[in-house]
Amino acid sequence: MKQLMRWLSAAAIFTFALAPAGADQNDPRLDGLFLQLKSARSQAEARVIEEAVWRIWAVSGNEAADRQMARGVLAMHGGDHAEALAAFDRIVKIAPGFAEGWNKRATVHYLTANLRASLDDIDRTLALEPRHFGALSGLGLVNLALGNERAALEAFEAALEIQPHLPGANTRIKALREQVRGQGI
Repeated sequence: MKQLMRWLSAAAIFTFALAPAGADQNDPRLDGLFLQLKSARSQAEARVIEEAVWRIWAVSGNEAADRQMARGVLAMHGGDHAEALAAFDRIVKIAPGFAEGWNKRATVHYLTANLRASLDDIDRTLALEPRHFGALSGLGLVNLALGNERAALEAFEAALEIQPHLPGANTRIKALREQVRGQGI
């Protein structure tokens, strides 16, 4: 969970100051960024590209939803999960087509051990943005918490396919492959 919070910190609060107005998962710049991400030669290079993706994902273009996003992220990072959840609930009502609203709500559900709700919100996120490596990684974490090692492995592998330099993914995948091999994969 600490790793997830560190990862969110790097991607979330920073994004609001630099994100372009009107950006979301449908922004046409994402296609090029995802191509660059796949061909990045180092983790440092990939991190810069990843941050650009997160900046775009973090902004819906709906002023009310974007205010709630800022409020929810600050609350989440401050450990106020109830306030964060309320903000993200408002986002998914205001802008139901905004993938990052669902993703952030999934994160709060994970942090509060509401794993089924987290899975539902991850499904919504991925329906809106199938390339959401953060949601895929979250799917892996939720499945680990539920004891579904095979599903966790598949999710981490899918995240790594999109973001080949995803921190910690290779280590998790290696451990899970060894674990599920013993279960007759």
